[in-house]
Amino acid sequence: MVRPRTDAVDERILAELHADARIPLVALAARVHLSRNAVKQRMERMERDGLIAGYTLARARIDDGRVTAIVLVYRADRMRGAGVITELTRIPEVVQCDILSGQFDLLVTLRADSMERIGQIWERIAALPGVTDTVTSVSLTRVIDRA
Repeated sequence: MVRPRTDAVDERILAELHADARIPLVALAARVHLSRNAVKQRMERMERDGLIAGYTLARARIDDGRVTAIVLVYRADRMRGAGVITELTRIPEVVQCDILSGQFDLLVTLRADSMERIGQIWERIAALPGVTDTVTSVSLTRVIDRA
């Protein structure tokens, strides 16, 4: 999926909406140094283009066209070493990492611009010292989003 074209002002509007989707249009316009009408038109265009997927009480849900993948990681040291987690913090596409009970030790959530990038990250994770196994799944469609 190709992300609709945006400029720096669109990105600023999206960032402000993500922080607070209930921000008054006048306040948003002041923050991005545009007229209220210009901001309204930009928001409507981003809604039509699917870039703004909807609004929640706290923030705008941004459909940025990126790929989401889940990687389950089994570590040889189980819970003892922090080396794998330290390396995961260095990968900007790692948006969440949970320590699990059960067979696998870590649940890593990735958000990347392409499947190719997901593959590169998977290779990097699988090659980390201490990682003995991984299972990766890619999100096809999000049907519930309560974030």
